Amino acid sequence: MSEGEAKASTAPSSIDAYAGLSATGRRSARLRLRAAWMYYVEGMTQSAIAEALDIGRVTVVRLLADARSLNEVKISLSREIAELPRLEMGLQKTFGLKEAIVAPVSSPDADATHAIGAATGQFISELIGSDMTIGFGWGRTLMRALGFIDEKPVSNLSVVSLLGGITKAKQYNPSEFAWQLSRLFQADCHLIAAPAIVDSIETKRALIERCGLSNVYSRAREMDAVVLSVGEMEETSTSLRFGFFSPADWESLVAAGAVGDIAYNFIDIEGRPVDHPINSRVMSIPLETLCATPQRILTSGGPGKTDAILGALRLLRPTVFITDEATAARVLTAAGAHF
Repeated sequence: MSEGEAKASTAPSSIDAYAGLSATGRRSARLRLRAAWMYYVEGMTQSAIAEALDIGRVTVVRLLADARSLNEVKISLSREIAELPRLEMGLQKTFGLKEAIVAPVSSPDADATHAIGAATGQFISELIGSDMTIGFGWGRTLMRALGFIDEKPVSNLSVVSLLGGITKAKQYNPSEFAWQLSRLFQADCHLIAAPAIVDSIETKRALIERCGLSNVYSRAREMDAVVLSVGEMEETSTSLRFGFFSPADWESLVAAGAVGDIAYNFIDIEGRPVDHPINSRVMSIPLETLCATPQRILTSGGPGKTDAILGALRLLRPTVFITDEATAARVLTAAGAHF
């Protein structure tokens, strides 16, 4: 196996064996697995890892060699780090999740999309199967996940893009992830062939009822799973930076109480859609449909997304939540959870 072929794995880890180690052994295992994650998933150099972990470069080389010899780095990377199961159990208990997946990051300020994207890609690889209809949102995290999705033979797979497109694409287009993933699996792809935001609710109704989009909305009601990210109301937001919304619209959304959006449906911290005209003009699969889908996977993280994630968790009540360790701790603290 070449070093570039390693990916993040969410395969069950031997927590019992880990817990049976001495304190020194647990610290060593934790350090080893952090180094492996930084090297293989986050793509950090050995020198950068040494600096981040405050250890010598020779120690990093030894840790990576030990990880390989112990079969912790094959096609996947074990998530056997002590804090992660604790955070995962805390999220599951606090928000009623079926599963929480918490990816390690090199520091609280690191770009979490790399680690979350790796974990999301691996999860999607396991989730997808034959005779499924699955819907996808968009965003940097999901685009990062594409590089970690393993192709496999499936039949009768349908992919639904949950949001319309944009008229001027810069780096991301809301329909891009669904389209690229459908090509990986040679699946049918159902797109909302309209702008993400239209000028009026009357235009929205006309597009759905008279321009053929009703079929996509009907297909969405048959989805087995949805995979969504959440946008934040910070200056770093992809939607704001790439000009998808005007500064005036953005300010009015914040004034209305918006803390984030799910497929351009803007919500407050309690998970309620805010009272704003944009919410009535968004060309997306309705929130009611998303919330009624049997499997709901929320994948998101980052320093500015705590409130947005809280709102999304309260609205969607996801079955699975994928995030990074720093975000997990912030969300649990904000929710008043003891973990």
